[in-house]
Amino acid sequence: MADTSSQSIQVHAPLARVAAVICDFPSYPEWADAIKQVTVVEEYEDGYAAQVRFRIDAGVMADEYTLEYAYADDLSRIEWHLVAPSKTQKSQEGSYDLVADASGGTTVTYTLAVELAIGMLGMFRRKAEKMIMDTALKELKRRVESLPAA
Repeated sequence: MADTSSQSIQVHAPLARVAAVICDFPSYPEWADAIKQVTVVEEYEDGYAAQVRFRIDAGVMADEYTLEYAYADDLSRIEWHLVAPSKTQKSQEGSYDLVADASGGTTVTYTLAVELAIGMLGMFRRKAEKMIMDTALKELKRRVESLPAA
């Protein structure tokens, strides 16, 4: 069973802009260092990605896997799960929860549960999860805040 971890970050941009960056999967390699290639495998009728294949290389870990996505109507929640086990993962479930605040910014909460296919001591796994989540949130914040206001 995978342990679930959550972290949040404040992004100085409206919810719609944050959601647009999260949903623009083909652009991930431009701003997410570990993500080397992204392919949208399948789309819903509304054009949002249904299944997305990722190739990552984080130095100590490289993997290829496909995630299936689901979206709240207002894009305040974007969630995913691993379609099939990969070289390093037995399962993965995650979500971004987006909450607009009065100042026009957005609080992004990233929740992730990964069951690894390889053995790893609990304290090392937790440290790796924290690093992955910290990096993902900081890279997302930097990308969103670097875009021109619409």
